[in-house]
Amino acid sequence: MPGDVALARPGERLKTLLGSCVAVILTDPHRTVGVMCHIVHSSRPNSANLHNTAFASCAMDDMFHRLRRVGLTPSMCHAYAYGGGNMFPHLVTQDSVGDRNARWVTDFLVSHNIQLLAHSLGGTHYRKLAWTVGYEEPELVLTPVELEP
Repeated sequence: MPGDVALARPGERLKTLLGSCVAVILTDPHRTVGVMCHIVHSSRPNSANLHNTAFASCAMDDMFHRLRRVGLTPSMCHAYAYGGGNMFPHLVTQDSVGDRNARWVTDFLVSHNIQLLAHSLGGTHYRKLAWTVGYEEPELVLTPVELEP
């Protein structure tokens, strides 16, 4: 669900639906653990939302905390990132919410030296994402946004 963070073990499945939101999956190189978040806002949370994982910084903090609790170093993990679509391309032609979310995530991963294995960011698509923790790649289905006439 939007704003959720979940940790899974081998064989367990993580899934979400995305529009302008961005999902990040972090996993260790041996794929023994996977943690996924569903980022809604790339902006900084206000004082009432300092632990609300709908905000990117809170979601990543929560993911890092979960990884450390199971003995993993976040910077040693690999990442997948999906989403950040422009859901209203007929109204927003530049710097959409999705663009800002995608940019925040990629900048964050680079700044933490986390290798991005695969991504599908931006564009004008809804995305259905699912991943079973293990060596298979995440499954992604793209559905185009229907444009207003």
